[in-house]
Amino acid sequence: MDTALRKNIDWVGCVDWTVRDFHGYNTDRGATYNAYLIRDEKTALIDAVKAPFADKLLQNITELTDLTNVDYVVCNHAEPDHAGGMARVMEALPNATLVCSKKCAAALGMHHDTSGWKTHLVATGDKLALGQRALEFIETPMVHWPESMFTYVPEEKLLFSMDAFGQHYASSQRFDDEVPLCTVMEEAKTYYANIIMPFAKLVAATLARAAELDIEMIAPSHGVVWRSHIAEIVEAYGNWAHCRPKPKVLVIYDTMWDSTGQMARAIHEGACMSGVTAELINIRTSTLTRIATDVLDAACVAFGSSTLNQSVLPMAGAVLTYLKGLKPANKTALAFGSYGWSKGGAETVDEDMKGMKWEVLREPIRAQFRPTAAVLDECRAAGRLLAEKAKEVASGRKTGERLCGDP
Repeated sequence: MDTALRKNIDWVGCVDWTVRDFHGYNTDRGATYNAYLIRDEKTALIDAVKAPFADKLLQNITELTDLTNVDYVVCNHAEPDHAGGMARVMEALPNATLVCSKKCAAALGMHHDTSGWKTHLVATGDKLALGQRALEFIETPMVHWPESMFTYVPEEKLLFSMDAFGQHYASSQRFDDEVPLCTVMEEAKTYYANIIMPFAKLVAATLARAAELDIEMIAPSHGVVWRSHIAEIVEAYGNWAHCRPKPKVLVIYDTMWDSTGQMARAIHEGACMSGVTAELINIRTSTLTRIATDVLDAACVAFGSSTLNQSVLPMAGAVLTYLKGLKPANKTALAFGSYGWSKGGAETVDEDMKGMKWEVLREPIRAQFRPTAAVLDECRAAGRLLAEKAKEVASGRKTGERLCGDP
């Protein structure tokens, strides 16, 4: 495995091949917890790892230098997947000083007993000399925690970007040009949609700040290191942050006795007639992670649920709750669904869509018990309407673009 980013700058992190759940996020391709070691006149460890992997991290360090040689441990982010092993690391590095922001120090103190740690606080614009190289620090609050921070090595044009530009992706290769780019971009999109999307306004500001730096390599805290496709991932982040949609229609539904399913298939059929990408998603056979990722760059969404207890089916409710938290913007939408002796399913969907400030095209499409031929025709017409809207939105003729996560 090639772990060298630059001369005397190495990846010393850990690969978590078998993890499949990351606080509700499906990690079907595993994950990595990246840490990096810079050896100069002073030696600095950039980030730690999740607690169960702390000893493996220390072993990786000892293959490059003695643990007593580590002078600094930079903590860019206090979340346990990066700093869970920090107590073990600080205990094993007797000469190390923790380098972090004031907010990060406070967060670490809530997770660990830090009273015996030597600590050096930094803020945006501060520098730390290592010898021939220096570390520069850029606070990036809410990308994606309040204490998140970038560390930049100007002499190497190297940015340690914490969670930004990351992917949950286990691999025996360390760089973006050693693995299929389509796979890495897919995982980067999934990571953004499910973790970073609510903070898009701050992501946009961070991207503007990063654009002022001379960057030839981006080393995130998850996944592979970007050295050959930096332009692609930065452009993608710009598109995702602004929720710039593609001409894509999603038909998302949950159904009880397949009445809402019939309506969903009719809407999807109508959308397919108009030459756009149209996807049919049964909530029961998908995941929150996958649905959020598909919604990220879709121009239009039709969302349907059968009525249960004058509301939506439970899994449909879970999806709506998840999306409301992620705040995807710039969507055109409509609600649909079947009901029996009382309404409520489609109406709840409609209300939630309006709450997310999606442009709702029309009142919900409803079917009592079973959809009639006329209702199914109405559904097909609605699918065609969504497809035409998707083309319009994606072509840029729609104004009033909002950032994902805007209130």
